[in-house]
Amino acid sequence: MAAFDGHGGGPYVSVSHGRILKYGGKDIGWTAFAYSPSYAKNNCSNFVTSELPSIATESFCGRPLGLRFHRDSGYLYIADAYMGLMRVGPNGGEATVLVTEAASVPLSFTNGVDVDQVTGEVYFTSSSTTFTRAQHELVTYTGDSTGRVLKYDPRSNQITVIQSDVTYPNGIAISADRTHLIVSSTGPCKLLKIWIQGPNVGSFEVFVDLPGYPDNIRPDQKGGYWIALHREKNESPSGEDSHLLAIRIGANGQKLQDMRGSKNVRPTKAVEREDSKIYLGSVELPYIGIIKST
Repeated sequence: MAAFDGHGGGPYVSVSHGRILKYGGKDIGWTAFAYSPSYAKNNCSNFVTSELPSIATESFCGRPLGLRFHRDSGYLYIADAYMGLMRVGPNGGEATVLVTEAASVPLSFTNGVDVDQVTGEVYFTSSSTTFTRAQHELVTYTGDSTGRVLKYDPRSNQITVIQSDVTYPNGIAISADRTHLIVSSTGPCKLLKIWIQGPNVGSFEVFVDLPGYPDNIRPDQKGGYWIALHREKNESPSGEDSHLLAIRIGANGQKLQDMRGSKNVRPTKAVEREDSKIYLGSVELPYIGIIKST
């Protein structure tokens, strides 16, 4: 996953074994920026260069997924699949765990996160209360609908369940006017609109049906959204070596742009910058892709 701080620094990316890395340019390269408390406690640095699959260690080292900065404070909020919602200051280091449960129900699979830049409130998803990230395929295959959309208020430390019984909530983004959330529902291949202000507050509706399985959502530069698609519906392993990587959706749900690429690339985040470059991240690939938007 990828994020940029309020000064344009980065990208910052989450990687296996509970770490966040920062890119400092060609001369500096990638350096460790932050890590989960379990990373140090369980000596997870020993696994960084080992051949042991990260899926075997992430339950006790942590696996950061969603990243989002609050620009004014410089805090980086981290949705860690196993640790819960975490936060680290502008200088990085060991993150602080803020939330591990809501309404007395543990966060089994914390996933996406976004921050209201005006209020500082943090919205995030828990993809399931039944399965963990290591069992993410079962969330889709079983039609599990125990996911939740939540809010953390850093001023009061209060946790609010915005919506429960959601089918595989994944990525999340606050609308430009801050009246609603757009949430990926991965298994059903849909985006949901959840109202957080106005007369419809507390209700939700299908925003758009998608041609593939959505992961993270990030705003484009025109009030809409880029949605990373991990794969297309009914995708065949044979035939043309091309599939949808991401899709751009307008503020009103209209489909504006497709991005296609090799089936070897299965992105989980597409982040557009002011220079119209799009940064593609993936939990499966050891690099960040950069594409010039048209």
